Amino acid sequence: MRARDLLAAFPTVTADTLVIEAARLLAGQDLPGLIVVDERGLPLSILPGTQVLRLAVPGYCLEDPALARVVDEEHADAFASSLADRTVRQALPPDRRELPVSDPDATVLEIAALMARTHSPLVAVVEQGRLLGAVTLQALLDRVLAA
Repeated sequence: MRARDLLAAFPTVTADTLVIEAARLLAGQDLPGLIVVDERGLPLSILPGTQVLRLAVPGYCLEDPALARVVDEEHADAFASSLADRTVRQALPPDRRELPVSDPDATVLEIAALMARTHSPLVAVVEQGRLLGAVTLQALLDRVLAA
């Protein structure tokens, strides 16, 4: 089985997309992450949903999880309002890690290794300078475990 056999069309965003729009896309389509593309439509980064969430969570709660407990329920429920004017660029990791991108001929083991190595729930599939779609962790596990 190859990447092309698990490939699905996948929505993309740009670095200038508002994070709140990206979060709505994640939630509305039940996505594990997003493919961030450059001006040519090629993958610039993979943005896991947890990175979007990280941008919304107050820094003091990330540093000391016990502080999240002292925030009352009303304010805790509204933490995502901090995303209003932030862009995807701000949610991208500052260091350039290995990009989870594959060609359509990659085997499921190659894709699994790439996901594990990059801690990414999806792999963008590119052929001849064109984004074809993505392989998600869910699709990979569904196929591999059914075999």
